[in-house]
Amino acid sequence: MSTAGAGQRNIVVWAALAANLAIGVAKFVAAAITGSTAMLTEGIHSVVDSGNQVLLLYGERRAKRPPDALHPFGYGRELYFWAFVVAILIFAVGAVVSIYEGWLHWSAPEPLQSPLINYIVLAIAFALEGTSWMIALREFGSAKGDAGWWQAVKDSKDPATFTVLFEDSAALAGLIVAGAGVWASHYFADPRIDGLASIVIGAILAFVAIFLAREAKGLLIGERADPKLVGGIAQIVAAHPAISAVNHVRTIHTAPKQVFVAISADFDDAVTMGEAEQIIENIEDQLRASFPQLSSIYIRPEKREQAATLAAG
Repeated sequence: MSTAGAGQRNIVVWAALAANLAIGVAKFVAAAITGSTAMLTEGIHSVVDSGNQVLLLYGERRAKRPPDALHPFGYGRELYFWAFVVAILIFAVGAVVSIYEGWLHWSAPEPLQSPLINYIVLAIAFALEGTSWMIALREFGSAKGDAGWWQAVKDSKDPATFTVLFEDSAALAGLIVAGAGVWASHYFADPRIDGLASIVIGAILAFVAIFLAREAKGLLIGERADPKLVGGIAQIVAAHPAISAVNHVRTIHTAPKQVFVAISADFDDAVTMGEAEQIIENIEDQLRASFPQLSSIYIRPEKREQAATLAAG
């Protein structure tokens, strides 16, 4: 994991944490004064988001630990575990509590209070969340390259950045819904609308949580590296004159910027065992020079027919 890459992720997460802490306090104050359930829901949302950012920072730190006897490939995938925990928290705490509070307020609406403080807090929150969202969007945009936004999220192996991006997007959508709920409650003189806004915010959080959990699950199970990287590895190995054929190249991400690769190659029959050892060492050096993200490389000499039989079986 590069220091620069980790630093960029930390900037995104720290910016989101600072914004959510400040916003959360303001929302709870506004909810206490006005009795707005939508504002209370938004306050809970900010608390959940703040806790999530703390967990992502904790996961980043834990993932940096070096390999040891118990975890010979390092701890990089621990970040994926905490990203999955974050998704569960968004659903269990953010979405469920928001929907429950909204239902309570719909069933037993409270008298309306002056909405002015709600509008002020929502405007400040929107400015802070928007700043955090822009930082996350810029960092993710610089990392995605030429890929489309949706495809980049699907292909990303760095959950910290896109988790914050989706959290901030949900937060901005929630602020808009909360503002609309407060306005509609007063305009139509029906406090139940404020509860309905809380339910809608909960539904938004549930959608985001399910999506993030799905992405984190894929990373936890293990996802292959970019097909371009796999093709580049195969090309370098196949170019060596002692290699008759590349049977397969199998990869798995052990961290956002670390890839384990296992290569099966058919060596020329004239190559001796001693020569094969030196050839493998040379190929590994060439692969590491071309692809620094390859943290572990295993090259197995294997007859093409044997590899095909094993694959079929």
